[in-house]
Amino acid sequence: MYLVTGGAGFIGSNIVAALEERGDAPVVVCDRLRSNDKWRNLAKRELEDIVHPDDLFPFLEHHKGGIKAIFHMGAISSTTETDADLITKNNFKLSLRLWDWCAENGVRFIYASSAATYGDGAQGFDDDSDRAALARLRPLNAYGWSKHLFDRVVMRHIEGKDRHPPQWVGLKFFNVFGPNEYHKGGMSSVVSQVYPKAKKDETATLFKSHNPDYTDGGQMRDFVWIGDCVDIMMWLLDNPHVSGIYNCGSGKARTFLDLASAVYRALGKEPKIEFIPTPEQIRDKYQYFTEAGMGRLRAAGYDRPGTPLEEGIARYVQDYLDADDPYR
Repeated sequence: MYLVTGGAGFIGSNIVAALEERGDAPVVVCDRLRSNDKWRNLAKRELEDIVHPDDLFPFLEHHKGGIKAIFHMGAISSTTETDADLITKNNFKLSLRLWDWCAENGVRFIYASSAATYGDGAQGFDDDSDRAALARLRPLNAYGWSKHLFDRVVMRHIEGKDRHPPQWVGLKFFNVFGPNEYHKGGMSSVVSQVYPKAKKDETATLFKSHNPDYTDGGQMRDFVWIGDCVDIMMWLLDNPHVSGIYNCGSGKARTFLDLASAVYRALGKEPKIEFIPTPEQIRDKYQYFTEAGMGRLRAAGYDRPGTPLEEGIARYVQDYLDADDPYR
């Protein structure tokens, strides 16, 4: 069986859907469903089991020898969460325990790192993962730091030739957008936040630039369609000899104005955008540019083309956001 932690979340539920489509093993989800509509992300899936995180390690011990791979997507992913103890427990300690379990039991391990590990981008966005390169990165928030901390431990194990899973991959996700992110609220993609305004032909808001090198709306991100991220992970599943820490993005930075305008145009409307000040509490930590260097993954053999931004947004808007049923 396959196990997906955070499997009811945005990226996790899209992985679950892809694994079900493959049909080569049952799928088990580990997640907290709580009282919101996150369960709807799994409503169309045929699952072997749903495991609460408190029961995860007893479940693993009971199913030793029966798990083909673990996709570890479970984490506190809010970049504004300030409880560093909680973040450390959920994002770092749990990842360490899963790494050790997979190493001991010979189970493949694919986990979510983050582009937030790059901080303000002063060191670039090349996924060079030797220990010296990682040591130069300075994440701007506790979430990014927790992901970076685990990446550094992983590379210490690898360079020290310690015991490790037979395949291990960390993916530094950039700005992912697509279906099943609706439970994320204010942390959902700008596409999903602009859509209701565009649908009503109202004016959407973007942050003003507080950097003289960028115009209002000219702040740039590596926006990546969720389908491309899932394709990468399914390719990794088909290529168990590939291990490492890799960027997971489009490889091309685009502006927020491009992104928001594409939402309107996917609905056949002209863009209506106004700009508001960036909140002061995040202004000094705001990233003005991110762009995933995808060369190392390409060198490892991944050769599928990425989805152009406008095409990905059109698919998201027309096939999901503007449909009667927006869930994958």
